[in-house]
Amino acid sequence: MAKPKNTITEYRSYYLPMHFPVLLLSGDYWKISDVPSGRLHFHNCLEIGVCHSHSGYIEIFGEQALFREGDVTVIPKNVPHTTYSMPGTESHWSYIYLDPKELFRNLLPPTWQDHDLTGYPQENFKPILNREEYPQIHALAQSAIWELEEQKPSFQISVKGLLLSLYIEIYRVQNAGKNGGGTADQEKETPPQAEHKTESSLVIAPALNYIEENYMQQFTIEYLADLCHWSPTHFRRVFHDIMGTSPLDFVNNTRISKACHLLGSTEDSVLNISETVGFRSVSSFNRYFVKIMRMSPRDYRKQVQKSSSHAESQSVLEYAGWLYPEK
Repeated sequence: MAKPKNTITEYRSYYLPMHFPVLLLSGDYWKISDVPSGRLHFHNCLEIGVCHSHSGYIEIFGEQALFREGDVTVIPKNVPHTTYSMPGTESHWSYIYLDPKELFRNLLPPTWQDHDLTGYPQENFKPILNREEYPQIHALAQSAIWELEEQKPSFQISVKGLLLSLYIEIYRVQNAGKNGGGTADQEKETPPQAEHKTESSLVIAPALNYIEENYMQQFTIEYLADLCHWSPTHFRRVFHDIMGTSPLDFVNNTRISKACHLLGSTEDSVLNISETVGFRSVSSFNRYFVKIMRMSPRDYRKQVQKSSSHAESQSVLEYAGWLYPEK
């Protein structure tokens, strides 16, 4: 049998305002096609999804998991995944993107690192939470979506409280010692499109976690390989098979994501930001920024400022189809 083609992985960077780092994508047009896109994607923030209708599959951790109407999905940042519906259907979704560290900064105890769901997940992480098994999680997610849609007086305070409760409930589930990524019924079913399983992305978790915490430092690919107890050659191959990009490009993608945040939330110069996120020269920073974001750092800053003044709730770049579901 011929070796399957490598899956293309797409990076999607969402700008979340510092004062309220939450973004809602919802509406009647948010319906997911029944055609697998052929590529995975990952985000720079935590994603919480609510399936309002129909069922389908999420490809994540190198496997396929069944979702149904009423399920809540939890996708940490930097985790490649994709979603598609059952043949002949279009599942309807709402998605909340958030930065828990910033959103709950003054609400969490000093031991925050012990309750962090934004880093790369450990074994037995459950990306799909069934409404029947976890009704409180579904109710909190729905309430947060309603508040974000209605935007009544003091809605941001209400949303922060709801999302904190939701986050705590999700944390309890993920640390309860239960096995698997879904209900027993979900684990038994596999989609007709699933012809093979890729190597689990958990095997490179030590490297991904290190990059997230130390992107601003200088380190070698050999060091990342050693964290995973592999040779550099084997590490590069496995990393590319899982993430669809080289370790070096992933490191630079992470640095550009952090730079986007600083460009949109500070008045620091492009030179200072390039140094802050770990680039050795501003020319290298500019080159990678244009390659990934399709515009210069200065143009990006202007677009974010224009977007913020036009509509405070619109907080993601409006290109590459990021605001609309794939067809």
